[in-house]
Amino acid sequence: MTSTAIVTDSTAYLPKEEAEKAGITVLPLHVIFDGQAFQEEAEISTDAFYEKLRTASSMPTTSQPPPGLFIETFEKLAGQYDAVIVITLSSGISGTYQTAAAAGGEVEGLDVYVFDSEISCMPQGYFALEASAMACSGEHPETILERLDEMKQRTRAYFIVDDLNHLHRGGRLNGAQALVGSLLQIKPILHFDNRLIVPFEKVRTEKKAWNRVLQLFDEDARLGEPVRATVIHANRPEKAETLRRQLADTYPNVEVDTGWFGPVIGTHLGEGGLGIGWCRLPAGSRLLSQS
Repeated sequence: MTSTAIVTDSTAYLPKEEAEKAGITVLPLHVIFDGQAFQEEAEISTDAFYEKLRTASSMPTTSQPPPGLFIETFEKLAGQYDAVIVITLSSGISGTYQTAAAAGGEVEGLDVYVFDSEISCMPQGYFALEASAMACSGEHPETILERLDEMKQRTRAYFIVDDLNHLHRGGRLNGAQALVGSLLQIKPILHFDNRLIVPFEKVRTEKKAWNRVLQLFDEDARLGEPVRATVIHANRPEKAETLRRQLADTYPNVEVDTGWFGPVIGTHLGEGGLGIGWCRLPAGSRLLSQS
């Protein structure tokens, strides 16, 4: 039987207690304000980040975990495990995947597998929780990775930002797009496509945008399969809880929780955003027993 450790990065935004209970090692990314780097969730909380973001003179930047941290973590795990699966945020918005893969080649006595979630936030966390439950059952790393690949094909996420100007400042919209979008009340629905955050559709008014997202969710939820879903918010907990209750009351086959856009992802999206991520769970998913 192969013993397998599970590692993910901080942008999965797993509740600390849940990660500890599952035995998942979490490595932090950094958010940088005016040259000062903070480990997200450890040295700067999400609440403190958004407060600082509102008064910052310039856009913060982000950075991935350094190679040395991966190597140090792998060397520690090599004394206890045969293998490790590292689940990272999308390789299209961060070099974390590439760094983890390169670091894995520097460590002896441990088989290192790196999985690109092609997403972030709690949907990424679902991959880590599933992998951890399977590892605890003694499943081989290749079997776990097959399950994660199946989940990836069943995972979707859409989100709507509150302020187009923030996307403009971050280089994701040009000035004309941001100005026209604001004047016309355009609310782009964003999603991950080919590992990048890109517009899915552009809809006028927030209400119409949300109606479209809920329609997309309904298409999957009404298939009758068990679904694990999360409402993700950027410092809007009340709005997220209202939406969570709405989904839970409407769909008995959906287990829905709330997550958050922490400092690193919040740097890209700004404050006020809201989204829904979900996975139609494949047969035998360990997330069924955890829900």
